[in-house]
Amino acid sequence: MTDLKLIALDAEDIDVLSAHLQDAVLKVGEMAFLKRERRFVAMLNRFDWSRAIGAEGRPGKGRKPFQRRRSALRFERVIGARTQGLDLSRKDEVLELLAVRFEPAAQGDPSGAFMLHFAGGGAIQIDVECVEAELRDLGAAWATKAKPEHKLDD
Repeated sequence: MTDLKLIALDAEDIDVLSAHLQDAVLKVGEMAFLKRERRFVAMLNRFDWSRAIGAEGRPGKGRKPFQRRRSALRFERVIGARTQGLDLSRKDEVLELLAVRFEPAAQGDPSGAFMLHFAGGGAIQIDVECVEAELRDLGAAWATKAKPEHKLDD
């Protein structure tokens, strides 16, 4: 499989990017707001959902159908960033990313905020001048035995 390279320039693109990032894991110390560059970056291990679809019934002898990939997530034209429910001093704490959303500042205004929602209720708000994001795989994939599970409330 070829490496994933996605650029997001509008809210619909962000929905596609979010789908590929669902259940990605990262450490608190692997993300940074680079104020001078007006950039927010995160290194993460994303679960390869596109490969996993339909893989449950076909693992074969000794084959592990599920994969994770080392990836970089980048937001440009960043004005500021805030966290909620995250302890930034715990650099080795592992976070599970559930979704990335874009909330426009006003109707027709290109500015707004990206919201990164994590399992356990933590979040990061990234204020931007406009939608400009990239998700890029950085290297080879590795096998993982488990597929993330989502329990739905009744």
